[in-house]
Amino acid sequence: MNWYIELVKAFPITTAMAQFAVLGTLGEMISKWLAVRCFFLPFGVRGALLRMLGWAFLAICIKYAFTGFVAFVDGLIAHGLLPEMGAAGKAFAVSLSMNLQFGPFLVIAHRLMDNAIDGKPNWANLDKGLLSLLWFWVPAHTVTFLLPLHFRIGLAAVWSLALGLILGFYNRKIVQ
Repeated sequence: MNWYIELVKAFPITTAMAQFAVLGTLGEMISKWLAVRCFFLPFGVRGALLRMLGWAFLAICIKYAFTGFVAFVDGLIAHGLLPEMGAAGKAFAVSLSMNLQFGPFLVIAHRLMDNAIDGKPNWANLDKGLLSLLWFWVPAHTVTFLLPLHFRIGLAAVWSLALGLILGFYNRKIVQ
C-alpha cells in the first residue's frame, strides 16, 4: 500500500484521472453489458476512449470538490455554523454538502458529455441520476470521507464501478 500512497501524494490529479478513467468507464461498460447483454465493447473503441477522457475530466472536478468540501465543512464548524462532531458526523456533513451542491453539476455534466459522445441527446432518467445522489452517493461518500485522505479518490472511483453494477442489474432486459 505504501507505493499507492506515495504515487497518490506525488501525482494527485493524474492518479485521480487514471483511476476514474478506468473504473468509471468500466462501470458504464458493465452497466451496459448487464442491461442489454452485449459482452464486447458496448460503446465501441471510440466511445470507450471518449468516455475514459470524460471520466478523466470529471476526476479533476471530483478531486477539487473533495478538497474544497472538507474545507467548507471545517469552516462551518470553525465559525460555529455546524456543531463539533465526531468523524462519522463530519464525514456525513461533507458528503451531504458536496452531493447537494456539487453533485447536480456533476450528474448534468456527465450526461452532457455522454450526449456529446453518443451524438444524440438523452435526458431519459436524469431524475434517477439526480436521485442517486441521495440514495447512493451520500452514504457512499460518507464512508469515503471516513478514510485517510490518500484513499478517498480511489474509493470514489470504485464506487462509480459499483454504481454501474447496480444500475446495470436493475436496468437489465429479461431474455426469454
